[in-house]
Amino acid sequence: MNITEKKAFKDRRKTPSGSRELRVVIFLGLICLAVFTPDNLREIVHQTLADAYIQVTTFVAFTLFLFYTAEHIFKLDTNYLLEKYERYQVPIAALMGALPGCGGAIIVITQYVTGRLGFGAVVAVLTSTMGDAAFLLLAQEPTTALKVYAICLSVGTISGYLVTLIHGKDFLKHKVDTKPHFLHTFEPDPHLWLLHTPWLLLIIPGFILGIGTAFQVDTNLWFGSFSNLDPTKWIGMVGALVCVGIWTTAKNAGPSMTNLSGKLTETHGLKIHLERVMIDTNFVTVWVIMAFLAYELGMHFSGFDLAGFFAVWAPLTPLIAVLIGFVPGCGPQIVVTTLYLTGIVPFSAQIGNAISNDGDALFPAIALAPRAAILATAYTSVPALITAYGYYFLFES
Repeated sequence: MNITEKKAFKDRRKTPSGSRELRVVIFLGLICLAVFTPDNLREIVHQTLADAYIQVTTFVAFTLFLFYTAEHIFKLDTNYLLEKYERYQVPIAALMGALPGCGGAIIVITQYVTGRLGFGAVVAVLTSTMGDAAFLLLAQEPTTALKVYAICLSVGTISGYLVTLIHGKDFLKHKVDTKPHFLHTFEPDPHLWLLHTPWLLLIIPGFILGIGTAFQVDTNLWFGSFSNLDPTKWIGMVGALVCVGIWTTAKNAGPSMTNLSGKLTETHGLKIHLERVMIDTNFVTVWVIMAFLAYELGMHFSGFDLAGFFAVWAPLTPLIAVLIGFVPGCGPQIVVTTLYLTGIVPFSAQIGNAISNDGDALFPAIALAPRAAILATAYTSVPALITAYGYYFLFES
């Protein structure tokens, strides 16, 4: 990787993850809320942190571990697939976009920039991708996640072919072979491995507690005489703060966004495998905590019934979710998915956001092919609105 590529990569990492200073402010803010607030408010913060960790973080980590293990075992080389089966580039691009996370979508964007793919493939991948919110949905409601993946994959493929049919295969196609700046080899943090053990010591029992909680079991009773101390809450709260703390200090603060070829774990083994899981889990956790706290504290201070608001203004909910999908990055999309999982917004809103959002793939697209990025994003809004409102009027109105 040359100097220019390293600079581009460095700038790219700051975009979705935030600057180090902002991350420090977020972490210290959570510490202050958890320690220095009045008793009633402090209890809300403690329980919110615990719920985010036990009910979401642990399952996201488990899902990521399974997903990255599959990458490694099957040695998925997406660059090879795109080059070998050029005539099927639209459905392959849609399939890569439907994969949880943003890595597959970023690969398609870089292949487009180098002139190997057409604009239809870009529309297909940006329509089908759900970004890191996919991990959250898969961890919490796997059956629903599969339905959303199927919808996004189908809509993405159809949209890609329609765009190719309308504009032709050479529309906005790059003619000059330029090096992709945003597809990179994951660079392990030499200091982060020291945190693997405490992170695992919390995530493993947290996952067990999460399973118990999912089955409506009072997990505090598992601790015998210590049950009156509410140990589940304390484990969850500490685990959440550890995740945010690692996210604050780590060099790789955002999703790892590596090639899905499995070469990384094949070369470096379990240590890097765990680091990828930890980094991506922490990134998702931060946004889930923000969403949980915004909701709980908002309800506490205002008494405003957000669920009631969306119920009254239900016809506008899919539109709002689609518009949020235009915001680059995975964070806002994780918030929408969190609102769906907590029953605040309907499934039609989740569908609309899943189709319209481009995740972190929009960052390299804007940087390397701004015209194509803007036009593709505008095109994704059409199937997003049609699908979301189609579902709304058929099943929810």
